[in-house]
Amino acid sequence: MASKKIAVLVGSLRKDSYTRRVAHSLIESAPEGLELTIVELRDLPLYNEDDETDPPPSTFAAFRDAIRQADGILFCTPEYNRSVPGALKNAIDVGSRPYGKAAFADKPCAIVSVSPGALGGFGANHHLRQMLPFLNMPTMPAPEAYVGGVAGKYEGDRLVDESSRAFFQKFMAAFGAWVEQHAK
Repeated sequence: MASKKIAVLVGSLRKDSYTRRVAHSLIESAPEGLELTIVELRDLPLYNEDDETDPPPSTFAAFRDAIRQADGILFCTPEYNRSVPGALKNAIDVGSRPYGKAAFADKPCAIVSVSPGALGGFGANHHLRQMLPFLNMPTMPAPEAYVGGVAGKYEGDRLVDESSRAFFQKFMAAFGAWVEQHAK
């Protein structure tokens, strides 16, 4: 597999979030040939079309450039109120504009949802699955990734749950193949 650049979007802004820990574990589990980089969302202002100037605000331009340079996108999200956090939705809004020139267009992607509860962020995962086809993003259908009971899988930043480690490796191998098949 030729080297592919993957932008990782972590929906939680908390520095020590479980979702960020899972994202780092996924990065460590990636097969050879995938170069994963977390693209930070914390500095993106709320999207307001009135701010869409030529040139666009530097924060918008930098985010869109990071997405455009990627061959694929890995969404890692917690679940807030059965949906994605506002920061992640805002990033999707920023990257989807201006209309007809979405940075996300045609980028193969996968979704990992994370929760301390048993459902593993099912609502957030499926809310993203409703949004991404509008951006023409080929979304990996399987394996699906719902990381439930996440608090018991880590000691500090260290993943201690071996079944999760094995699943992350399987998931990332499948994602690598998905990106290879669908990247333009």
